[in-house]
Amino acid sequence: MEFSRMGVQWTNWVFFLVCCSGSSFGNPNRCDEVRKVFQLRQIGPNKLLPLSPKPGSDLQVCLSRNLTCCTKKMEERYQLAARRDIQNLLQTSSSSLKFLISRNVAAFQETFEVLMKQAENHTNAILQQSYRNMADQATGLVQELFTDISLFLLGSELNIDDLVHRSFDALFPLVYNHLLNPGLSDIAPGYAECVRLSSRDVRPFGGAPGLLAEQIARSGFSGKLLLQALHLGIEVINTTDHLQFSRECRRALLKMHYCPHCQGLTQSKPCMGYCLNVMRGCLASLAEIDAHWREFVRSLEGLSARMHGSHDLEQVLQGVHTVLHDAVAHAQRNGPHLSTQVHKLCGPPSRKPAQTVGIQHSRSRESMPLKASVRESGASLTVRRKEFLNSLRLYRTYYGGLADQLCVSELASGDGLSCWNGADIVKRCSVSGSP
Repeated sequence: MEFSRMGVQWTNWVFFLVCCSGSSFGNPNRCDEVRKVFQLRQIGPNKLLPLSPKPGSDLQVCLSRNLTCCTKKMEERYQLAARRDIQNLLQTSSSSLKFLISRNVAAFQETFEVLMKQAENHTNAILQQSYRNMADQATGLVQELFTDISLFLLGSELNIDDLVHRSFDALFPLVYNHLLNPGLSDIAPGYAECVRLSSRDVRPFGGAPGLLAEQIARSGFSGKLLLQALHLGIEVINTTDHLQFSRECRRALLKMHYCPHCQGLTQSKPCMGYCLNVMRGCLASLAEIDAHWREFVRSLEGLSARMHGSHDLEQVLQGVHTVLHDAVAHAQRNGPHLSTQVHKLCGPPSRKPAQTVGIQHSRSRESMPLKASVRESGASLTVRRKEFLNSLRLYRTYYGGLADQLCVSELASGDGLSCWNGADIVKRCSVSGSP
């Protein structure tokens, strides 16, 4: 009985030693497979390879007691190939993250442009409903206002306060001509220019210009900051995709990836522990980025959380028509006072020669109810922002876990399979036996 148990244990140990001892899967007499892979991966010219294995006394990294299919020139080419392979792998690994960010930059800008056009069209529609006799002439001013806002939000160095006040200044002659002091003909160009210049003194629209400028500046700052942050994220990814490896790392990558080829083991993969040691060392600088990347994601979440109310660009743009309409209504209510002020500064109205025209009376908000704004189909900025952040959170630990991810998903051999340990091929086995 005791002899039988010892026999079983002896058999298990022999099996274990056979499984876990070094084994060669290459042809020890020829380098044909090495040559084939060398050519297929375009590592270098085939003339660098020996026809048959030979001593590798001149090798620097891929040292072996056995004969080898490598030369020193091949070793140099293998080192370049190992670095190229890892850089390609880094770019492939980050491509989904980069695409997520760049796609949403484009989506935010597209949604923003749609919102700008909707806001412009709705503002013109409101003016047409309420102030039909001056609406056509105001269309150009409205377009210019939204063009300037768009340029400001996309990064132009425009002064938002100046551009908003300039648009209201240009609107005042139209309001004066059609609503405050209408006549049989339009006021003369010279007089219209005087009315425009008087706008800053008489303040016909009350605090509306300042209010709109403040709202756009506040919400626009958050929107611009978001886009700038996303562009920064793409720059970080591009930089890490082209990581510069140290000499020690390049040699370690060579030993892990291509030294087994020298022994004809072209299909081998590194053992998991070995892979993790090499990759964690080579990507140590990326692991240092991890804390900053996590903070970057948290900052985007915080910025998004603050983008509501007066900080919500979408809400501000949808409210431009209300600010503009109320500003014109304010001027109408103060018409006699404003007319007196303009007369003091510009004199009595000077008009173009009279023409036979029908005078269209303005219809105020009270006499013609406004229709609610109809949103076109498509995701809003808020919805897109939330969807983007939900996806980005999945990459919060991207840099900290990159080395492990590459080994697990791409580089290392699977559990229970033969693997390269840096010196030889080993096979991990689980031995079970009766105690």
